[in-house]
Amino acid sequence: MAEANLIDNAARSKEEDASVAVAELSRELDWKSKSFMASMFMGEVEDQLVFPFPFQDEADKAEADDLLERLQAWCAENIDGEEIDKTTIIPASVLRGLQEFGLYAIKIPKEYGGLGMSQTNYMRILSCVSEHCGSVAATLSAHQSIGVPQPLKLFGTDEQKQKYLPKFAEGWISAFALTEPTVGSDPANMVTEAHQNENGDWVLNGIKLWCTNGVIADVLVVMCKTGVIQKGSRSINRISAFVVETRSPGVEVLHRCKFMGITAIENGIIQFNDVIVPKENLIWGEGKGLRLALTTLNDGRLGIPAISAHAMRQMADFSASWGKSRQQWGKFVGQHEAGADKLAKIAAGAYAMESLSMFAAAMSDRGDVDIRMEAASAKLFNTEMCWELADTALQFRGGRGFETAASLKARGENAVPIERGLRDARINRIVEGTTDIMHLFLAREALDKHLSMAGVLFNKRASLGDKAKAVAAAAVFYATWYPKLWLGGLFKDFPGLRGEWKAAAKWAEANSRRMARALFHQMALQGPKLEMRQLTLARIVDIGVELSVAMMVASRAQTEANAGDHSNRELASFYLKWSKIRVANLFRELSHNVDADANRLAEVLMDRAELLPEPLGEDHLTPLAREYGSDLTSGRQKKRLANGGKAPKAKAAAKAS
Repeated sequence: MAEANLIDNAARSKEEDASVAVAELSRELDWKSKSFMASMFMGEVEDQLVFPFPFQDEADKAEADDLLERLQAWCAENIDGEEIDKTTIIPASVLRGLQEFGLYAIKIPKEYGGLGMSQTNYMRILSCVSEHCGSVAATLSAHQSIGVPQPLKLFGTDEQKQKYLPKFAEGWISAFALTEPTVGSDPANMVTEAHQNENGDWVLNGIKLWCTNGVIADVLVVMCKTGVIQKGSRSINRISAFVVETRSPGVEVLHRCKFMGITAIENGIIQFNDVIVPKENLIWGEGKGLRLALTTLNDGRLGIPAISAHAMRQMADFSASWGKSRQQWGKFVGQHEAGADKLAKIAAGAYAMESLSMFAAAMSDRGDVDIRMEAASAKLFNTEMCWELADTALQFRGGRGFETAASLKARGENAVPIERGLRDARINRIVEGTTDIMHLFLAREALDKHLSMAGVLFNKRASLGDKAKAVAAAAVFYATWYPKLWLGGLFKDFPGLRGEWKAAAKWAEANSRRMARALFHQMALQGPKLEMRQLTLARIVDIGVELSVAMMVASRAQTEANAGDHSNRELASFYLKWSKIRVANLFRELSHNVDADANRLAEVLMDRAELLPEPLGEDHLTPLAREYGSDLTSGRQKKRLANGGKAPKAKAAAKAS
C-alpha cells in the first residue's frame, strides 16, 4: 500500500495543518484500477470505459422488475407524501410495509437473508420510493448508503457479518454518527472519544449531531477518537469506527431536529455516556474509521444522484405537459422563447443526470473499477443540476409551482408537489459531502498523480536523495505527458461514434487536455498555495465533470441509436450544445473573476460584524422517550409515539430482537 505524503505549506495555520493531515491520512491511497474521471483530469481519456455506454444488463434488470412493479403499486396506495411532510412523521405502517418488501436489506447478500440486489437495482428502488416521499427514501438511503450494512459488507469480520447483517433483513434500522456540534466536514477536532477498560472493551463518551435515522435506529456506526498518533512533528487524532447498539445503557436521544425539507426524517442529537462497546465491535481496525467512511461513500454517494435524476425526469415530463396545456398571450407557455428555454434545459439536464448516475452505478456493479471520482462527481453534478432545474421548473409553473400540492388539490388543480420537491432537493447539496467539499475532494484526487510524482519536493522532512529521485522521475514523466496535452488529439478518433456524437467526443477530449494543462500550470505557479485557491480548483473540477458528462451523453446517444432508439437524440444534442457554453464560461472565469475582491470584501465585512453568542450546548436538553426501528418494522409497535402509540416493554422488545 502507498504511503501518505504530507506536504508542507507555510500558508496554513497549525489548525489547518492538522486538519489537512487527518484528511490525507484518511484517503484511499491506492487506485485499484484506471478511472474514467481520473483520466479526464489528466487529459488521457480512457474512452473504453464509457464507449459503448454501459446500460444495465437485462438479466440484472429482471432481478428487480417484479419487485418494482409491486412496490410502485404499494407506494401509490400507502405512502401519502403530502401528509408525511405535513405531520413530519412516517407512519409505523409504512415502516412495516418497507420491511415486508425486504427494503432494509436491499444489497445485503442472500446468504444473510437480504435481497442481494446490485447497486443499479438499489438505486432504482430508492428512486421508486422517492416518487412518493423524499423522507421515506432518505430513511432507506441513510440506513444502507452510510449506515451499518455497507461498512460491514466491505470491512466487517465474519463474526460481525453473521451477527448483524441478518438483523437488517429482519428490519433493524441503522444510522451513521460522525458530525458533532463543533465538527462538520473537518474531523480533526472530533471530541467524541473511546478508551479501553481493563476488559479490553471500549468506553464511549460524546455527542453526535444530525444523525439521520438516529432517533429510531437500532444500531449506529459511530466515529470517535481512540488516541493520538505522531507523524513527524504533527499530533494527529486516530479516528476509529464502532458498531454501537442503541439499547445499550448510556445511549440517549436528546433532540429530534426539524428541517425545511424531507421533514419526516428521524434526525437527531445522540449522546453517549460511558457506553460500553464490546471490543469485537471495532470495525476494520483502530485508526481506520475515516478511511472506512470515505471508502463506504464511494457507493453510498450514488443514492442521492439517482434520486435527483429520477426526480428531474418526472419534473421534465410534467413540465412538458404543463407547457402544452397552459396558454398565455395567445400561445402555449412552452412555445414562448422564455418557456421553451426552461423546458429544454429541464429535460436535457435530466437526461445528462441520468447518464452520469447510470454510468456510475454500472462502474460500481463491475466491482473492478475505482469509482471514488465518479461517485463524487455524480453527487456534485446531479445535486447542483437538480437544484438549478427544480428552481427552473417552479418558475416555469409560476404561482402553482409555489403553491402546495394539498392546496392545489383542494381547489381542483393538478396536485404536483413542485414546492415540496424543491424543499426536499435543497439538502442534497449538503449531506454526504457538501458541494464545496466535493470540489476539494475531486481536486485532490485530480492532483494525485502530480503529487505522487512531485509532492516529496514540498516535504521539509524528505531527504535530498528522495528529492533528487523525485526530480528525475518527474522529468521523465512530464517530458512525454506534457507534449501529449498539445498533440494528443492527433491520435484520438473514437471509432465507435459517428456524426455529432463523434464531434462532441472530440471536443470533450480536446478540452480535457486544455483543462489538464490549466491544472498543471496552476500547480506549477502556485505550488502548495494552490490548496488555498478553492474557487480556481472548483472551476477546474467543474470543467472536468462537465466534459466527462458530455462524453457519457454522447456515448449513451450513440449506443441508443445503434439499438434503433432515436427518441433521446434531441435531448442529447441540446445538452451538448448547452455544455459547450457552460465549459467556455468556466474556462473564461479562470482568468476573469472577482475572487481576490471577494476575499478583501469578506475581511471588511467580518471586521465590522459582531460575534454571535456562544451556543447554549446540550446540557439543557432532556432525553426523549425512545422508539426503535425494529419494533416499528416488525409490527410490535403499531403506532408511532407521536400518534399516540406505545413502545413495547423493554424486556419484551429486547427478547424479540
